[in-house]
Amino acid sequence: MRGISFEIPNAYGKYLLELLDELNIKEWTWKIGAGESYVIQRDTLGKPLFPTKPLFSTACLLDGEELYRNISMDDYYLIFVDLKAFSKTSNVREIATYQEFVESDCQFVLLIVDCSYVTIYAKDQNTIQHLFLKATANGYGNTEYITDANDERTTLIAF
Repeated sequence: MRGISFEIPNAYGKYLLELLDELNIKEWTWKIGAGESYVIQRDTLGKPLFPTKPLFSTACLLDGEELYRNISMDDYYLIFVDLKAFSKTSNVREIATYQEFVESDCQFVLLIVDCSYVTIYAKDQNTIQHLFLKATANGYGNTEYITDANDERTTLIAF
């Protein structure tokens, strides 16, 4: 098993918190790729959920505590999300393909495309199984495992 895929509702909420809250997200460094997600303010799209990359920077990094604060405070609307988790002592680098993921220190990839389509890759098989059960229990649609045989994704980039 490489990971899982499923669909979340196209609505505001705290879907990242629902998915990640039991995964010890505070223990990792998170690389935030290009994306588009907004905090909901006065029932409309407000400021970006994640900090934007500084000019000429190759990455936006958040420690797990900061990511947790971002996804647990207010409701938000997810359009495109690209999150990659690395241990705090590992080499954080760009991961664009599944092979790069396998060969890297990256432990976890979460991608959301077009507000609803979630793809998660994890090196830990127990994490994959846990998230599959959680997605099913939350009533998310079209939940399935991603395997070597059915993985059609060519890149691990959301946007």
